[in-house]
Amino acid sequence: MRFLMTLNAPVRPPDQQLYAEMGRFVDELAQAGVLVATGGLAMDGTHVSARDGKVTVVDGPYPETKETIISFALVDVASKDEAIELSRRFFGITGDGEGDLRQVFGPE
Repeated sequence: MRFLMTLNAPVRPPDQQLYAEMGRFVDELAQAGVLVATGGLAMDGTHVSARDGKVTVVDGPYPETKETIISFALVDVASKDEAIELSRRFFGITGDGEGDLRQVFGPE
């Protein structure tokens, strides 16, 4: 099962300790064959919406930064419980924050 794990802004400012701890965590997931992809996202972007045949495009940055996704990890695990446990470990490293887990369907 694949899950997209996202992290929303804001989070504590990164320091050398956070980089080191997160690096070890990411390496562990990669070596275990669980990590498919990971990355950080720019704070600005473009929001596209469609309603009644009209497409609206709005450029960021977005005023509600708490809803802005700032990073992601795509993991391939045996169950949702395993994905939740990875999220618990992630937030054990980063501290306060919030994000989402969403199962990814489609070709692998």
